[in-house]
Amino acid sequence: MERQQIEQIVADVLMELKETTVPASQHSMIPVSVSARHVHLSPQHIEALFGKEYELTKQMDLSQPGQFASNETIIIAGPKGSLQHVRVYGPSRRSTQAEISRTDAIKIGIRPPIRQSGDIAGSAPFTLIGPAGSVSLTEGLQIAQAHIHMSPRDAQNFGVTNGDFVSVEIRGERPLTIHQVLIRVSDRFRLEMHIDTDEANAGFIRSGAPGRIVPGQAVDRLRW
Repeated sequence: MERQQIEQIVADVLMELKETTVPASQHSMIPVSVSARHVHLSPQHIEALFGKEYELTKQMDLSQPGQFASNETIIIAGPKGSLQHVRVYGPSRRSTQAEISRTDAIKIGIRPPIRQSGDIAGSAPFTLIGPAGSVSLTEGLQIAQAHIHMSPRDAQNFGVTNGDFVSVEIRGERPLTIHQVLIRVSDRFRLEMHIDTDEANAGFIRSGAPGRIVPGQAVDRLRW
């Protein structure tokens, strides 16, 4: 076979591969979900707020497997005001915590830290008010760290590990890059980035917007 024929065959094969291969940019897109203020309650505090032996009732499933928004809502109170109709997420957890935005925090006069969900030690005190009673807690109120849920396979594909911090570009009407986005990896997770309402409002972002990890920022474990 002549050299010219070989080169033509190679060119044809490369063109075919190019046409049938999904662009790398499509593999790297991460769906973004806007997470409004909500509360996770322990079994003890469900009873204190809603009554003895009370069980949460499901309104709708959330994107992460096994998690749901309940029909129940409560009030979060601080020294300067309160947040009404705060949704309770289920199922119950070992420790009670509430996740609000910075704007919410200013309204009720509290300065909660930015934390990963579940890391409540030393977070802000707050009061919860339900139809059957109230609970005052010394910690548990926080602003959620922007984060990405992903499976181990997703983490391998993106070249990240649990606990990494990355920067994420989010496309939309007002493109925005969010830094210090925490990577959370578990075989129970579905690929999705979570931001709060302040972050969403800053970039005119709606749930379902595409996000992309900024190349070269996928192994930053240092907080600024």
